[in-house]
Amino acid sequence: MTTEQILPAPASATCCTTLTGEPLDQGQAQDFARILKALADPTRLRLVSLVAAHEGNEACACDLIDPVGLGQPTVSHHLKILVDAGVLHREKRGIWSYYSLADQTLERIAAFLSPA
Repeated sequence: MTTEQILPAPASATCCTTLTGEPLDQGQAQDFARILKALADPTRLRLVSLVAAHEGNEACACDLIDPVGLGQPTVSHHLKILVDAGVLHREKRGIWSYYSLADQTLERIAAFLSPA
């Protein structure tokens, strides 16, 4: 047979700790969710890491196809999602598109994920 012991409630008005920083507002939460959703795919994470691994953090689309083992249309689709989310920048040079890291977006994500 078990007995249940009821403990007294704490004397403070709240049961949780107080906030030490500003939480995200609705707009910020939606913005971060959009970025994190774009990154929440193994292929897109590989593409970002491939761009980061290239000299100058910049890579031609033609250099990103073979390493991920997917066709050009599929890779282009993933790159478009990353550009639309603000994770990568795209620059057309002749017939080729070059992709570079959007440092400001990645710094915002790093700051968000690293508590102060």
